[in-house]
Amino acid sequence: MNGETRLLAPLVPSRGYFPDFLTPPEGVLGLDSGMQALRETPPERVHQELGRLSTVRTLPAWIRSMAEGDSRAFAKLTGALQAYHEAAIAPYWSHIQAQIEADRAVRGRALLDGGADALLSSLPPMMRWRAPVLEADYPVDRDIHLGGRGLLLVPSFFCRRTPVAYVNPELAPVLVYPARHMSECAPAEVTAPRSLGKLVGHTRSAVLGSIGGGCTTSELARRVGVSAASASQHAGVLREAGLVLTLRNGSAVMHTLTPLGAALLRGGHRPRVRSAAQSSIPERSTPATM
Repeated sequence: MNGETRLLAPLVPSRGYFPDFLTPPEGVLGLDSGMQALRETPPERVHQELGRLSTVRTLPAWIRSMAEGDSRAFAKLTGALQAYHEAAIAPYWSHIQAQIEADRAVRGRALLDGGADALLSSLPPMMRWRAPVLEADYPVDRDIHLGGRGLLLVPSFFCRRTPVAYVNPELAPVLVYPARHMSECAPAEVTAPRSLGKLVGHTRSAVLGSIGGGCTTSELARRVGVSAASASQHAGVLREAGLVLTLRNGSAVMHTLTPLGAALLRGGHRPRVRSAAQSSIPERSTPATM
């Protein structure tokens, strides 16, 4: 991994500008989709964005040749990105995915309960919804006008302190924000197999199967037909076993399944990696006030 890190470091510094084309929005559909979009970046855009990067740092020869359209250099970039993902991201994907899915469950619940206003108000504290403006903390001020284009919100496991937005205002508006980190989710409610009840007990098996895409303790109690205290206790045991992730959303407590919990419900079938962009987008310090 050290070789890939050295190759990519000039392109993706820990702070400051890095090229927008490295984080295509198609990446939310999965690593393969993101890499395909990266390969299809127009050469003139690659040249322009690497030219901007060259004004703030000295670039090695292979990156300069990539800016001039060298296909071999671009293949070197995509190979390094894939190798880095395999070494640094893939081994920890289940944990990363659990954090991202839990954050999505909280945002989805806010949207269902209170619409777009509640969703935007639920974002991390470095962002503030003051209708019709979403403000975000950044070193300098910058205005991004949506112009009716909508806004793609992407939680990121690696984003820290401030959200991330594209520098180029002509690109589709995307806001990558820091996902909340918890100790350790799966979509839709899953019926627990009968054999699972023999392993963990029928009530606890019912609790696991009833959590689905996320629910509060009171909702979980109603679904299973137990008291709120009992639902909380069973969820706590499952959380200690790494099967459930619990986070606080205002005054409520939200429970979601971890990938391990979902796999257990499905009889041990491991969930497929579905999205890499929200986990692999690095931190940048490009300002964005919205």
